[in-house]
Amino acid sequence: MQASSLSAVSSCAQSTPVHRWTLDEVLALYEMPLMDLVFRAQQVHRENFDANAIQRSTLLSVKTGGCSEDCSYCSQSARYDTDLARERLMPIDEVVAAAKVAKEKGASRFCMGAAWRGPKDNDLDKVLEMVREVKALGMQTCVTLGMLKDGQAGKLKEAGLDYYNHNLDTDKEFYGQVIKSHTHDDRLDTLDQVRDAGINVCSGGIIGMGESRKNRAALLVQLANLPTPPESVPINNLVPIPGTPLAEKPRLDPFEFVRTIAAARITMPRSWVRLSAGRQEMGDELQALCFLAGANSMFYGDHLLTTGNPDVDRDDQLFARLGLKAV
Repeated sequence: MQASSLSAVSSCAQSTPVHRWTLDEVLALYEMPLMDLVFRAQQVHRENFDANAIQRSTLLSVKTGGCSEDCSYCSQSARYDTDLARERLMPIDEVVAAAKVAKEKGASRFCMGAAWRGPKDNDLDKVLEMVREVKALGMQTCVTLGMLKDGQAGKLKEAGLDYYNHNLDTDKEFYGQVIKSHTHDDRLDTLDQVRDAGINVCSGGIIGMGESRKNRAALLVQLANLPTPPESVPINNLVPIPGTPLAEKPRLDPFEFVRTIAAARITMPRSWVRLSAGRQEMGDELQALCFLAGANSMFYGDHLLTTGNPDVDRDDQLFARLGLKAV
């Protein structure tokens, strides 16, 4: 699949009726023998995508720290002592310079994240200019700014935004054990606004926060059964951050992570399924198994918002060893 076909996939991705998944059906996927599950996921993947093509996105924190929310996993919450300095919104020229470097290194999408409950209108105006400038470089644009107010999604669309990221994080039942300063429904409201504005939705979750397999399956049901499934689905493996309530959470069984990737691919066959946070802790073999299970997108670059990511040279070597190509 060529880079020029990315938008075509997005525009027609959900043009046909989709199956309404039940919790029991997704749990049954998780309970399949792993090899059978991966084989099924790979079949679905090949029906919808080039099996050897991986979309690469670069993520930049354009405003770091000082967030008012209490997300238990997040180093940027002002409620936790994580030794993360609070910073102002980055100057536009620095953002554009970072986007140019990302494009030169092979990223096709540039994602900009700001640690806010939601953007104030004067801050949004600056982000709109960032979107316009990055779009002018010929890259796909994505932002994650928290919860949106009425009319803000429309402004982002007019500026040329391609994707808005707003993860559900976990399923509705478990949500209150991770976040209390806003609700699962608040997140769904922002996704509705983004979709109504005609922007592609990027929404996934975080695995390994202490949730059960049932919670993981329920998250995928909620995502897959949205009026239109997200065009992009990031699957994050929790990176425990010292100072946060989840700092001592044990690492999730890596095969359970692979099962989640495979179940996401099967339930959302035309979505880009992205390996997101936690990839630095994965060996090449585990990443290859995730690609086999249907992951076809990844964050590319040395850092995510505040956590590390495999360096570009390591990723380039992995692509060469596996015969993968970037889109």
